[in-house]
Amino acid sequence: MERIWLKSYDPKVPHSMRYPETCMPQILEQNARKYSDKIATEFFGAKLTYGQLWDQVMRLANGLQGLGLKKGMKVSIMLPNTPQCVIAYYAALWLGATVVMTNPLYVERELQHAWSDSEAEFLITLDHLYPKVEKVVPKTGVRHVIVTSIKDYLPFPSKHLYFLKARSQKLFTAVPYDEKRVLSFKKMIAKNRANPIACAARPDDLALLQYTGGTTGAPKGAMLTHRNLLTDVVQIASWDPNLSYGTERMLAVLPFFHVLGLTGALNFSVYTATAVIIMPRFEPDELIKVINKTKPTHFPGVPAIYIALMAHPQIDSFDLTSIKLCITGAAPMPVDVMKKFEEKTGAKIIEGYGLSEASPCTHVNPISGTRKPGSIGLPLPGTDCRIVDPETGMSDMGVGEVGELIVQGPQVMAGYWKRERESNETLRNGWLYTGDLATMDEDGYFYIVDRKKDMLISNGYNVYPREIEEVLYEHPKVMDAAAIGVPDAKKGEVVKVYVVPKQGETLETDEILSWCKGRLAPYKVPKQVQLTDALPKTTVGKVLRRQLRTETPEAPKAQP
Repeated sequence: MERIWLKSYDPKVPHSMRYPETCMPQILEQNARKYSDKIATEFFGAKLTYGQLWDQVMRLANGLQGLGLKKGMKVSIMLPNTPQCVIAYYAALWLGATVVMTNPLYVERELQHAWSDSEAEFLITLDHLYPKVEKVVPKTGVRHVIVTSIKDYLPFPSKHLYFLKARSQKLFTAVPYDEKRVLSFKKMIAKNRANPIACAARPDDLALLQYTGGTTGAPKGAMLTHRNLLTDVVQIASWDPNLSYGTERMLAVLPFFHVLGLTGALNFSVYTATAVIIMPRFEPDELIKVINKTKPTHFPGVPAIYIALMAHPQIDSFDLTSIKLCITGAAPMPVDVMKKFEEKTGAKIIEGYGLSEASPCTHVNPISGTRKPGSIGLPLPGTDCRIVDPETGMSDMGVGEVGELIVQGPQVMAGYWKRERESNETLRNGWLYTGDLATMDEDGYFYIVDRKKDMLISNGYNVYPREIEEVLYEHPKVMDAAAIGVPDAKKGEVVKVYVVPKQGETLETDEILSWCKGRLAPYKVPKQVQLTDALPKTTVGKVLRRQLRTETPEAPKAQP
């Protein structure tokens, strides 16, 4: 396919890229020297400079090395956005370990799969998650659990107030530290010196196992190398010719365990020596106050976040004008919300596209120049794209014709961990087959017209129906089940399930919801349940999900 998108590039954006032969943790080391006194992280008022951050990374790296962490071992990090998450991530990468970012919302069965499948031997987590952790760890190969607390990096008096709040909300947990199997993150930092250690990582080493769902049910690990992660950040940084290194301020509310938050908020900030304003979770009241107080310049998010902000009853009481640029993806951005947000802040919201298998970014609308609402924009520099016949996956489709989007570039994964068949299906002749149906217009802008097979997106998270259906099939009264996404004004989509009871059995919707809540992360739990006598199917027995979707009315528009 002819690269007609290049004619729509900002004149200052390069058409091709040269990438440093290094790794993200080495970029942090370099910026810790160059920008030693610049703020690296802000966490509810507590600040670490780049020099201080690097000192903490080296202290933890020495502690992990002393426990036997070696190159190639797997380290699961199950933390919300915190300074400890940043420190743990870069310490593990520096030692040549492979990081497994794990969603703290996962329930026990999901944790067991992630840790067992990845062969994780080290786990870094939060104290109030420990009751869940201790039930799962014995069923896995995890040998060492390093535990931290939110309060450890809070300033006074917030540290004391958090302790009281944790007790009142029953989040306080007495962790059974033994300094061998269960260790204190805080003590490891305190007792280890920041002795120099040679970086064990190399560009083509495996840096990250990013677990993503699949139509077969169990999530699989996209293998992202150090080269994948760094090149995607370099591509994104090149997209903004006016980017000021060492002076920007990034609001990191997207979770680092989500690949968009990891690349777009954390890795991007370290590459550009940007201050990261860390928020452990999205809560509209707190978020609007943090923006007003800390004055971020960059604010990546999913549409649900911007929708919630514009719907906030006190939006006009806060100053949000520090924000210059927002990059959004994971779901379509409502045009009316985009317009009102930009009018309120003076910022630009730039829609893009990505997937875990591409680290994740492949397309972005121009920052300067024409933005086309509803479009995912143009391929990033160094990224090649084609739209091919969805049946054969071979012949190119013409301008305006619908086909499967396939991409090629240095940010594309090495494959799926221990999944040779799925890897060969998704990676063919150097191309990543996204499974998304798309078109390209005469200016080179791409549009997604249908999503990956059966996937839905709720609040920015990918949800795969098959995983939900597997849980439903485990219920002793369920004969058949199907899950779909239905429109939701705030979350984009929520899960709706159709359930066919076994003959002679009586089921209630509350019974189904209770069953799912104990076995799925909250964002995967169905919000709607419909009991039915049968599911519509093809002659070969495949559920007609499209038919189920046509039965669901459109969601009301969000009111910003």
